[in-house]
Amino acid sequence: MARVSPTNEQVFKWFDELSNWGRWGKDDLLGALNLITPQKRLQAAALITEGINVSCAHPIRFNEHNLDDAHPEPRHYMTNMPPADLDPEFVGNRGSGDIVILNCHGLTLTHLDSPSHYMFKPSVDRPLSGFNGLPPTAVTPRGVEQGAITLAGGGIVSRGVLLDIARLRSVDWLEPGTPIFPEDLDEAEARQGVRVEPGDILCIRTGHPRRKWQEGWNSRPGEQAGPDGAMLPWLRQRDVAVLACDTANDWIPKPHTLMARPIHSIGIPAIGMWLMDGGDYEALGEHCARLGRWEFMFVISPLKLNGGTASPVNPIAIL
Repeated sequence: MARVSPTNEQVFKWFDELSNWGRWGKDDLLGALNLITPQKRLQAAALITEGINVSCAHPIRFNEHNLDDAHPEPRHYMTNMPPADLDPEFVGNRGSGDIVILNCHGLTLTHLDSPSHYMFKPSVDRPLSGFNGLPPTAVTPRGVEQGAITLAGGGIVSRGVLLDIARLRSVDWLEPGTPIFPEDLDEAEARQGVRVEPGDILCIRTGHPRRKWQEGWNSRPGEQAGPDGAMLPWLRQRDVAVLACDTANDWIPKPHTLMARPIHSIGIPAIGMWLMDGGDYEALGEHCARLGRWEFMFVISPLKLNGGTASPVNPIAIL
């Protein structure tokens, strides 16, 4: 079957055709997180049979020039350290402290986007808006007044499913700029014997972290494989709560004829789906392949950043 990216015109139509506006009430901003019910969490908890927990986050690298991302790199400053020339007669304690500065977005930091992160204007006679009509005035110089990352402050706990597209193609990683289509997801489900269900957190492995480890983090900067816009109807039909690729959830770079970020542009403001960018599923993929199972309990715990459009996260898969 031909794998074809949608035109810009089709993506614009999907803003209405795939919309979840009003589905959970006119004032709702949780969006697809409403699909994660207590029963869904119990289903996820029942998947813990091995007692194995795996971090799915990139280590945060400090104080180095990062060519892979236009966002400022993380900074780390020590505020207090034990003295190097400690008096030999000293008895007691000494403490140390530090300050961390992080940009909550970018291609190199594992992070969760909030509903306020992306808004869309589907036509010239329509307003720019986020999910469920969230107005752009909600984003102020003081921070986000509606749709902030604190909506998920209680944590996101659900069934996670890993679809390993790199393994499906028998490669260590998909080459940067490779789009992933819904047909690829169908093929991975059939091969792995798993099916994505409503309320799931869908993890997609391209092998991007492995490429970075082997080629160097700043090799081919700003280029990643990832979901194609053609995947949007599939995600809406399956009622995915969180899409969590190991890249930025949109493949780049794209031709100028294609919308740059269709998954973000429609997924967040129209579908109300939450996005976790920049996961790392290298270790998780090995565990899943060894155990012959691709479902697990998945926990995403964002920081409660008042007014934030995103938060760094350390997602944990528990098998």
